[in-house]
Amino acid sequence: MAHASNTYRSIWRISGPIIIGLIAQNLMVVIDTAFLGRLGEVTLGAAAIGGIFYLCLVMLGSGFSIGSQIIIGRRNGSQNLRQIGPVFDHTVYFMIGLASFLFMVLTFLAPSFLEWFLKSDAVLDESLIFLKHRRFGFLFGFLVLAFNAFYIGTTRTNILIASTGLMASLNIFLDYSLIFGNFGMPEMGIAGAAMATNIAEVVTFLFLVIWALKDQSVSIFGLFRFPKPNWLQYKPLLKIAVPVMFQYFFSFSAWFVFFMVIEQIGETALAASNITRSFYMLLMIPVWGLSSATNSLVSNLIGQGKSDEVIPLIKKVLLIGTGISLVVVQVNIFFPEQIAAFFTKERHLIEATVPLLRVISLALIAFSFGMIIFSGLSGTGKTFVALMIEIAAITFYLGAAFFLAIVLNASAPVVWFIEVIYFSLLGLFSMLYLRTNKWKVIKV
Repeated sequence: MAHASNTYRSIWRISGPIIIGLIAQNLMVVIDTAFLGRLGEVTLGAAAIGGIFYLCLVMLGSGFSIGSQIIIGRRNGSQNLRQIGPVFDHTVYFMIGLASFLFMVLTFLAPSFLEWFLKSDAVLDESLIFLKHRRFGFLFGFLVLAFNAFYIGTTRTNILIASTGLMASLNIFLDYSLIFGNFGMPEMGIAGAAMATNIAEVVTFLFLVIWALKDQSVSIFGLFRFPKPNWLQYKPLLKIAVPVMFQYFFSFSAWFVFFMVIEQIGETALAASNITRSFYMLLMIPVWGLSSATNSLVSNLIGQGKSDEVIPLIKKVLLIGTGISLVVVQVNIFFPEQIAAFFTKERHLIEATVPLLRVISLALIAFSFGMIIFSGLSGTGKTFVALMIEIAAITFYLGAAFFLAIVLNASAPVVWFIEVIYFSLLGLFSMLYLRTNKWKVIKV
């Protein structure tokens, strides 16, 4: 198995396939938003509310997968390869239980929760239609996350290009078919977008199972043994993963509340924010990939006993991430109207979106700084500290959003500027903690 190292080559070897995979994955979000934009601003706004609400719950599974990735990375770095299989198998057990629990939460609690928050009845109805169908995606979506944790943790990320490419292409085809009723399929509107993603996740899971059977992962790492659940396996896994779960959940819950605040401004502001969110997430891809690689590289280096190389590694990733962000935001700065017009033909919606796209250009630079350093901190295993930093930054984020939008009646672009401050605080607090060197004493 390839060793992680503190080199630009190692950074690109691991992060490159993740970035390419994320491009495919987020492309389907962009296309999905563009398709739904043809159905009107109510549907577009409902997709934002329903989608982010669903993502808040998904982040619990995503957070656990990151915790699993950290443990797998540590075992891979120390060359304890046969200990990786039991970690993966116990991750699968946990994901199945969590998916079942969240299915029940979405079924019984989501309607009353959203009804309490939303002002627009039309947006509420469409959001509930989306969630009614999307809830069936928890199980296979979480199992795909377990495989992602395994391949990133073992620094074998090339497979992610194929798996996410498959998911994205199938999802886009099914979106076009099920949203509009093309190729003899039923016209389902927003429900079709949910079902398209569900089906794509099932197919991707089956692909990853077949791949693992063929690439010798089963024999090398001892996958798919599925022993009786063992607390000794869960103890270090939960110690690392639970804080990450709540950190991810709080982070995306803050975004959900942020969109609830935007919804109070009006349906147009909400629809424009959903367009902005879709393109924002697309531009975030390089840094997301680098952040995920940083997490795994840091854990692998510590597993090899090379803690002194962690900070130089983070600095190299930060240089790459900031440079890439400075390049990609140029599209956003010079062609905002063309970008908005891709998602909608309604002139008033295009005009509402353009200033938001200007704001996220600056937010992306802050995101590069904050997310890479924060991921480096998480990779050291100090996930509880990362959780505390996240809570502190989110508290400011939500307080400022509420004050600006509800108390001062500020416009959507002003409220969106909070993203810049949020990621700046996240990076600053993480950097200050890393400089204390307290993270060097943890064992997982």
